[in-house]
Amino acid sequence: MWDWYRFTSQFGIMMVMSTQIAVRLPEDIVAFLDSEVSGGRAKSRAQVVLRALEREQRRQLAVRDVEILSDGAGSDVNIAAAHGKKN
Repeated sequence: MWDWYRFTSQFGIMMVMSTQIAVRLPEDIVAFLDSEVSGGRAKSRAQVVLRALEREQRRQLAVRDVEILSDGAGSDVNIAAAHGKKN
Protein backbone atom coordinates (compact mmCIF):
# COMPACT_ATOMS: atom_id res chain seq x y z
CA MET A 1 0.00 0.00 0.00
CA TRP A 2 1.39 3.40 -0.99
CA ASP A 3 0.73 6.49 1.09
CA TRP A 4 1.95 10.04 0.72
CA TYR A 5 3.38 11.80 3.75
CA ARG A 6 3.79 15.53 4.01
CA PHE A 7 6.57 16.92 6.15
CA THR A 8 8.36 20.21 6.57
CA SER A 9 12.11 20.38 6.22
CA GLN A 10 14.69 23.09 5.81
CA PHE A 11 13.86 22.95 2.09
CA GLY A 12 10.15 23.59 2.56
CA ILE A 13 7.17 21.26 2.48
CA MET A 14 7.97 17.92 0.90
CA MET A 15 5.81 14.98 -0.12
CA VAL A 16 7.25 11.49 0.09
CA MET A 17 5.78 8.12 -0.77
CA SER A 18 5.77 5.29 1.72
CA THR A 19 4.97 1.59 1.73
CA GLN A 20 3.13 -0.13 4.54
CA ILE A 21 4.79 -3.28 5.90
CA ALA A 22 4.01 -5.67 8.72
CA VAL A 23 6.61 -6.68 11.31
CA ARG A 24 6.51 -8.89 14.38
CA LEU A 25 8.02 -7.35 17.49
CA PRO A 26 8.54 -8.61 21.04
CA GLU A 27 5.95 -7.45 23.57
CA ASP A 28 8.45 -5.26 25.45
CA ILE A 29 9.28 -3.35 22.26
CA VAL A 30 5.58 -2.84 21.50
CA ALA A 31 5.10 -1.60 25.08
CA PHE A 32 7.93 0.88 24.51
CA LEU A 33 6.32 2.09 21.26
CA ASP A 34 3.01 2.52 23.05
CA SER A 35 4.61 4.44 25.93
CA GLU A 36 6.25 6.82 23.45
CA VAL A 37 2.88 7.50 21.84
CA SER A 38 0.90 7.76 25.08
CA GLY A 39 3.60 10.01 26.55
CA GLY A 40 3.23 12.39 23.64
CA ARG A 41 6.77 11.85 22.38
CA ALA A 42 5.48 10.46 19.07
CA LYS A 43 2.26 10.63 17.08
CA SER A 44 2.22 6.92 16.27
CA ARG A 45 4.06 3.63 16.60
CA ALA A 46 5.14 4.03 12.99
CA GLN A 47 6.76 7.36 13.80
CA VAL A 48 8.86 5.81 16.58
CA VAL A 49 9.95 2.97 14.28
CA LEU A 50 10.74 5.40 11.46
CA ARG A 51 12.85 7.60 13.75
CA ALA A 52 14.81 4.58 14.97
CA LEU A 53 15.44 3.33 11.44
CA GLU A 54 16.47 6.77 10.20
CA ARG A 55 18.88 7.06 13.15
CA GLU A 56 20.36 3.64 12.32
CA GLN A 57 20.69 4.62 8.66
CA ARG A 58 22.57 7.82 9.62
CA ARG A 59 24.81 5.80 11.97
CA GLN A 60 25.70 3.32 9.25
CA LEU A 61 26.47 6.14 6.80
CA ALA A 62 28.72 7.78 9.40
CA VAL A 63 30.56 4.50 9.99
CA ARG A 64 31.05 4.12 6.25
CA ASP A 65 32.38 7.68 6.00
CA VAL A 66 34.83 7.07 8.84
CA GLU A 67 36.04 3.89 7.13
CA ILE A 68 36.53 5.76 3.84
CA LEU A 69 38.41 8.59 5.51
CA SER A 70 40.55 6.25 7.62
CA ASP A 71 41.69 4.30 4.54
CA GLY A 72 44.19 7.04 3.73
CA ALA A 73 41.78 9.05 1.67
CA GLY A 74 43.36 12.29 2.77
CA SER A 75 43.13 14.11 -0.53
CA ASP A 76 40.13 15.09 -2.60
CA VAL A 77 41.26 12.66 -5.31
CA ASN A 78 41.35 9.75 -2.87
CA ILE A 79 38.01 10.71 -1.33
CA ALA A 80 36.40 10.91 -4.79
CA ALA A 81 37.90 7.51 -5.67
CA ALA A 82 36.62 6.01 -2.42
CA HIS A 83 33.12 7.19 -3.31
CA GLY A 84 33.39 5.73 -6.81
CA LYS A 85 33.59 9.10 -8.56
CA LYS A 86 35.77 9.88 -11.52
CA ASN A 87 37.81 13.06 -11.93
